[in-house]
Amino acid sequence: MERSGIELITLADVQAAAGRIRRRAVRTPLLSCPWAEGRLWLKPENLQPIGAFKIRGAVNAVRALPARRKAAGVVTHSSGNHGQALAFAARSEEVPCVVVVPEGAPKVKLDGMRRLGAEIVPVPPARRSEAADDIALRRGMVLVPPFDDREVIAGQGTVGLEVVEDLGGVDTVVVPVGGGGLASGTATAVKGLRPDVRVVGVEPELAAETAEGLGEGRLVSWSPERTGRTVADGVRVGPSELTFAHMKERLDGIVTVAEEEIVHAMGVIAREARVVAEPSGALAAAAHLAGRVRGEAVVAVVSGGNVDPVLLRRALDEG
Repeated sequence: MERSGIELITLADVQAAAGRIRRRAVRTPLLSCPWAEGRLWLKPENLQPIGAFKIRGAVNAVRALPARRKAAGVVTHSSGNHGQALAFAARSEEVPCVVVVPEGAPKVKLDGMRRLGAEIVPVPPARRSEAADDIALRRGMVLVPPFDDREVIAGQGTVGLEVVEDLGGVDTVVVPVGGGGLASGTATAVKGLRPDVRVVGVEPELAAETAEGLGEGRLVSWSPERTGRTVADGVRVGPSELTFAHMKERLDGIVTVAEEEIVHAMGVIAREARVVAEPSGALAAAAHLAGRVRGEAVVAVVSGGNVDPVLLRRALDEG
C-alpha cells in the first residue's frame, strides 16, 4: 500500500520478521494491572536481553541482510537502546558494529553498548545521522537506522502481533512515539489482524513533533535543543517521512504527557507492577494513568527499562 509515493510495510512483512527474530528476542508477557483504573495490561519490553523493544527491529534488519553485505558490518546512530540492540544483533551474527551516539547520552546505555562489543563514536546531537552516513560510506558498512528502515519497522511490529495473539479482548494498544518505528510497526500488525482495535501513540509535551505533524497533516521537525528538554531521552528524535506516513495512515490518534506525569508513571509501575521503565518506556502507562487514553481493555507498551539509577530513585520518591 502506498501513500504519497511511500510504500508502507504490510502484515506479511511483520509476520516474516517474527520468524527471523524467534530465539533472539523474548516473547514478552502481558501483565494485568488490577491496581489501575479500568482494565490495563503492561507489555514489558524491558525484559528483552538489552532491556528494550529495539532488539526486535535490529535483529530482523541484520538477519534479513545478504551474507556478503552483513559481513562488512553494521553502523547506526542512537541515544542508546537501538545502539545496544544493533550491537546485540551484530554480536549474534559475528559481524562488526559501530554506534554513533549524541554527546551526553546516558552512561547506562553507553556501558551496555560497549559490553556488547560496539565501537562508540560520540558527536554533537545534530550530527549523529550525518556521522553515521559518513562511517557507512568510508568503511563500507551497512547503515541500520533506528527507525527509518522497513525491516526495522517490521521487526518492531512483532510487539503488535503478540498483543493481539495474547489478549483476544484487547480494544486499545498504547505505544510511545519518538522516531515512530514501534508505533508504525505495531499499528501495522494490530490493524492487519484486528482493524477494530485502536492504536494510540504517546509523546512528551516537550518533544511532540508527531502530534504537531499529524495535526497539521505534514511532517514537522523540532530542533535537538527543543526536544532535549524532555527527560525521555529515547524519544528526542522525531519521525522520518517513512514512519510519519505509517502513523498518519494507521494510528487512531496521538496524545501528549507532561514531564511530571512521566516520572510519576515510572514510580507507579515500579512499585505496583514491579516493572522498571526508563522515561520513554513509561510514556504509554503515563497516558493511561493521566486519563488521556481510555478503553475497555488497554495494553500499554513499556518500551524499555534502561533507566539511570538516580532518576529511578527520584521516580520512586515522587511517584
